[in-house]
Amino acid sequence: MTAPFAASFSIPAFIFASLVLGFFFGFFLERAGFSSALKLTNQFYFRDFAVLKVMFTAIVVAMVGIAYLAILGWLDMSQVFVPPAFLWPQIVGGLLLGAGFIVGGYCPGTSVVAASIGKLDALFFMAGIFIGIFLFGAGEPAFTRFNSSGSLGALTLPMWLDWNTGIVVLAVVLIALGAFWVAEKCEGPWKTFARTYGKSLEGGKN
Repeated sequence: MTAPFAASFSIPAFIFASLVLGFFFGFFLERAGFSSALKLTNQFYFRDFAVLKVMFTAIVVAMVGIAYLAILGWLDMSQVFVPPAFLWPQIVGGLLLGAGFIVGGYCPGTSVVAASIGKLDALFFMAGIFIGIFLFGAGEPAFTRFNSSGSLGALTLPMWLDWNTGIVVLAVVLIALGAFWVAEKCEGPWKTFARTYGKSLEGGKN
């Protein structure tokens, strides 16, 4: 049998697997320091690029893993669901998410992680998420046309660029390495300042 094989799970087994994976996802986010709004927003002040490094690493690892599993015949890509892309609503949604990230200090996932360890600002952030979901749902009929605008279908990078999958994977790995190098250069002056004045990247005491 080739993956994905979730269809062969019973409902209880599927729920159990989802809970276990969700727990460890949240656990590692918290251990990476992503329950701190200050650490997350330091990304936008070019002080701490942990978000870029962790997320880009996860993307690259997943991409390389999927590519090799497909090449080895252990993953049936025809069974992997690729959500359809809608250009304009996704651009607007991305900008709104980014603005909320900057203002609130969390994204939806990190807000849950922070709330789970008792941070009140994360609870307020989560409340805002649910209010936004409710308001959008209440007004959804007015957005139906916009929500389906710019439809591109189930699009992947190799399909969009019309490149071989291996070349796309190599290109993304090289982009990630370049991004990590730039991040280190940007963090350098702030780390020097923090060491000089006895302040951590979190803005507190060492």
